[in-house]
Parts: sequence; C-alpha cells; structure tokens
Amino acid sequence: MSLEKVRNIGIMAHIDAGKTTTTERILFYTGETHRMGEVHDGSATMDWMEQEKERGITITSAATTCYWQDHMINILDTPGHVDFTVEVERSLRVLDGAIALFCAVGGVEPQSETVWRQADKYRVPRVAYINKMDRTGANFDETISSMNKRFGGNCVAVNIPAGQGEMFSGIIDLLTMKFRVFHEDSAGITFDDLDVPNDMLETANQYREKLLEAVADYDDQLLEQFLQDRPLDSDKVMAAVRRATIALDMVPVICGSSFKNKGIQKLLDSVVDFLPSPLDKPPIEGHDVDNSKKTITRRPSNDEPTSALAFKIVTDPYVGRLTYMRVYSGQIKAGSYLLNPISGIKERIARILRMHSNKREDISMANAGDIVAAIGLRKTTTGDTLCDVKHPIVLERMSFPEPVVSVSIEPKTQADQDKLTEALVKLSEEDPTFQIRQDEDTAQTIISGMGELHLGVLVDRLKREFNVGASVGRPSVAYKETIIREVECEGRFVRQSGGRGQYGHVVLRLRPTTDNTHFIFENKIIRGVIPKEYITYVEKGVRDAMDNGVLAGYPITGIHAELIDGSYHEVDSSEMAFRVAGSMALHNGVRKAEPLLLEPIMDVEVVTPEVYTGAVVSDLNSRRGKINGMVPKQEAIVIAVTVPLSEMFGYANTLRNISQGRAVSTMQFSKYDAVPEEVTKKMLHKIGI
Repeated sequence: MSLEKVRNIGIMAHIDAGKTTTTERILFYTGETHRMGEVHDGSATMDWMEQEKERGITITSAATTCYWQDHMINILDTPGHVDFTVEVERSLRVLDGAIALFCAVGGVEPQSETVWRQADKYRVPRVAYINKMDRTGANFDETISSMNKRFGGNCVAVNIPAGQGEMFSGIIDLLTMKFRVFHEDSAGITFDDLDVPNDMLETANQYREKLLEAVADYDDQLLEQFLQDRPLDSDKVMAAVRRATIALDMVPVICGSSFKNKGIQKLLDSVVDFLPSPLDKPPIEGHDVDNSKKTITRRPSNDEPTSALAFKIVTDPYVGRLTYMRVYSGQIKAGSYLLNPISGIKERIARILRMHSNKREDISMANAGDIVAAIGLRKTTTGDTLCDVKHPIVLERMSFPEPVVSVSIEPKTQADQDKLTEALVKLSEEDPTFQIRQDEDTAQTIISGMGELHLGVLVDRLKREFNVGASVGRPSVAYKETIIREVECEGRFVRQSGGRGQYGHVVLRLRPTTDNTHFIFENKIIRGVIPKEYITYVEKGVRDAMDNGVLAGYPITGIHAELIDGSYHEVDSSEMAFRVAGSMALHNGVRKAEPLLLEPIMDVEVVTPEVYTGAVVSDLNSRRGKINGMVPKQEAIVIAVTVPLSEMFGYANTLRNISQGRAVSTMQFSKYDAVPEEVTKKMLHKIGI
C-alpha cells in the first residue's frame, strides 16, 4: 500500500456520542466484519473487555485496520469517559487525522471540548461527524453553531441532513448537490443518489455558499468562478477542502445516524478525501541523544533510518507484553533489533502484529506510516522512542495528567501478596495515569488514578485477568502542599562517631514557581564552596523531601529552589551527607514559607430539567461549588460549576435523588487550588495535627 493511500485516524468524542457504534458500522461496510456488533448487547467488536461489555462504555483504545476505495485505514477507537482521557491523549500523539463525533441532541459536551483541545495540542486535522440525526430533539443547525462558538468558527458543513429526528430521511451532499436515500431493508448497504428535493433546495444552497466561501481562498480559479457566479468543479472544491482541512483552517462537518445505518459511507469517503496521509504531515522531529538542542528530522519513507514511538503497553493473556507503536520512518522486520536511545538498551522485535481489536495477525515487516504491535520489548515504556541502532533519535515524549483520586489496596490472603504486586506493576506499565506507592506511616499500598470509575475498573481487572483477591479502602483525594513566600533556609548534617564522620551543609533560597511548574532547581554556588560532584546529590535530597510535606505529609509542588551557599569537609563530606542536608534544608524552608494545602478542583456540568434547578444549585453551593454559568438547552438547564473533588464523592446518587433520576452530570479535572483556611484546620484536626 503506497503511503498516500494510508490513513491513520482516531475516533474521539464525549461519552455516549456513538463512537463504538460508528466504528462497528465502519468495520461492517468495509467488509472487516460480517455482522454489526452493538454496544447495548455487548457484541461490539472494539469493546472486547468484559468490563466494557458490562458497562456499555469504551475503556481502552482498540486498534483495527480496514480498507475503503483502495485506501488502508488504521483506526483507534478511543474512550469518551474523562477517567480514561489518557487513551485519547496517547492516541492523538501518533495519529495523522481524527473523526470528532458529536451527538445531534447533546451538541458540544464537556469531554467533546477536552478531546478537541487535545487534537489542537498535537495539531491533528479532523472531520466532525454529527451523529444520531434520527433522535428526537436532534438539531443540526444548533449543533454546528455551538461547535463554531466553542471551537473558533472553522467548522463548515459539507453535507446536511434531509429532515431531523423521526423525519430524518437521508443526506444532501453539498459538493455534488445529490440527495442520498438509504434502503432500509439492506442495512444501509445500498442507496440511491437523487436530485435535491425542492423543499430542501434553498437550505442546501445557503449551506453550499458558506462552504464555497470557506474554501475559495485555497484556489484562485475557484475564487474567480465563485465571485463571477460561474459553475464550480466539484473535484476542485473537494481538493480545496482537503488542503484547508490539512492546514487546520477548516473542519468539514458531515452528519448521519450510525445506529440506523445512514451516512457511514459518506464518513468513510470524507476520511479518504479530506484527512491526511503520512506524506501530508510534516517530517517528524526529534533531537540528538547527547544534545537536546540539536534537531533531527525523519521523513515518512522506508528509505530513512528507522524511528518509532511506543504509545501503549498491553498485557495480553496469550502472548504476554504487547507494545503498540507508530512507525514514523524506515522499516521494522520481525527478529531485528531496535535501540531505546534514552535507556541505551537494544531490544529484539520477536514478532510484529497487525491488531484487529483483541485479535491479531502476524506480519513480517512494518513500514513507515504503520501502526502495529510488537512482542519481545521488555524494557520499553509508554512514550519511549525506538530507533535504528546506528542512527539514534529521541522523539518528543508524551505528557500525562496527574492522578487525583487514591485508595488503599491490600491482598485478601497471604498467597495473593506477590501476585498483587506483580499485577499492579503490569497495570501501571499499561496506564501512565495509574500510580502505586507505599505509605511509609501505615505500610499500606496506595493506588491513584483519574477517578472512581478508573480505579474501579482496574480493581475489577485485578480480580478477573490476574486472579488476585484484593480489598479496597474508601477513595481519598490526592492533595498537595506548596509555599506562598520566599525564604532562605539551611540544612546541616553532621555525624561523628569515631573514624570518618558525615558532613554536609547547604543554604537554599526557596520561592513559589510562577507558572505552576512542579519543581525548578538552580545551582548558584560560586568559588566552589560546595564541590561540583555533590551538587547533584543536593538536588536529589531536595526532591526526596518533596515526597512528604510538612503540613499533612502530602507531596510538595511548585518549588523553585536555588542553592546559594554551604560548606564541606575535605574528609567527612560525602554524597549521602549532602543528599540528607538538601532534604533537611527543604523541610526547614517549607515550614517558614507559609505552607498551604492544594486540592484538585473539578469542572462539573449538570443538565437538569428546569423544575429542579433550585435544588441542584443549592446542593452544589453546599459543596463549595462556584457557579460559572447557567444556559437553557432544549427544555433543560445546563449548569457549569467548579467544585472541589473532595466534595463530589457519591454526587451521582445525590443528583439522582434530587431530580428523580432526570438530571445528569459530567466531571473532569480542572486545576489545583488552595484549600480554604477553615477547611484546612478541620482536615488537620481530623488527622490529629
């Protein structure tokens, strides 16, 4: 398959917008499956995990490959729930294009905005697909209008619905000005392309004019024809739409109803016609192993030295550790060796697999532009570069959000102890937002994740996949500590007990970071008052001390530390002594620098019938919520509010009771902010401080 005919795409959206149903239809119409799987009956090909079937949600991004119009399409179906946002983040990092799904009834929802921002971050061109046009309350005009309001005005329809809700009868293509009607008895496989009905002609012409205005700038001939009201060549218009999409100046909008089998062929056409191939993207940039300022580029060609990025690790019950990777340049052959330039380790690629959800197909070679899985990589982690041994390159790593919810976990029996540790390590390798630590005071194992659902699914996987019995404590919030003023502080570690002693002495200046950076360390030592070989150990000591704060033992963040003075002893000074002195200095300084607690603040959106608005707002206020806006939306009120995470445990049940089950809410992490003084006092009193 030549590279210009390859499409690496992801499907992203808010929960329940219809991503998995859409993917199932794509697999059916491209001939990859012979029956359509459904989310509601647990038969969806891409939702293969037991937890996905039971909950009816996507938890992990599943990869598959299909073919349409002589093009190969590699698809990653990503989760919509905010707890699994890491799956979207790492998928978008390696994709060339994306389909952004929207519900025609719900419009732009909170997670829709999150995934859109993630796609902007990685400069991923996308097409927007407004799904569920058959649903009561579907409104194409309002949805596209809210998309333009929220995303900056470059969403332009390339087809529109004929009718909405129960009256949705087909799709009008604004490029060809044809009306596509699907044959219900053929499951949407066959259809007729007819002339646009008279009653829809005016609306279609209005939308077509907006489309032509949007792309005329991309072709001088088109612009001239448009200004002179001459007929336009639909192929030229399509080429202009493609150029505008790849340049991120336009997002083509299409519509349909995946569940009713209407519009998927047009969606596939849009992927082929508008989204980029690997050749349409700029060459991938990395840097030299020894010099991070020296930029190296790799073109998407089999003739270039090999470079690939590992973006996902999976523990497979049959083949063991699977490493998903995107090949950016060169070729990878089964049995060959690749270098991990950061660790310096050479790893052997035992087998290369093309994935079809949880099924796999062995291939002998992966080419530039491919997304594949490899067996045999034992030391590679998420975000690692793999490259030609003779031509090393380091590609940019991915950044992941910090976990905000923690629970304690312990094995049910002694026999489960070793199995639990091993299973937790495997799960943390798979998921960078899942972290494990040991509480020094209680000796408990603490696991942290993005939310209650996230941790619940992981604990469920422990039991089912790893056969580990475990008891889980109540969820707790991942608080942090920081400082609010600048101080100078000292750490002196002196031990003398006959023979050689220990001596380390440092003076630090601490101040808060200005841009929410976690930690900055600067060496301001002059005239060698502390020898150069000890400076690194001072920094390590400071970092050690940041793991446990002075108020309640929570991790410290937002510290800018300058090493400004100190002293050493020619005989007694050691690396360990300066490490301890650095640790002591930080704790001494934080105590003087007015430490305060930080708590995770969540963006919450509640959609409630108007009659329950007062009760919902009153309850949110009692949870220290700050109302940011209330917008009417189709016989309901949308309330946007920021609330501390600590106040939101069990909120779904409370909301259900307040609204008799008619209100729904979504929640996602926003930022860390200071805990009010009176709340801090109560917290410290509760834990006996």
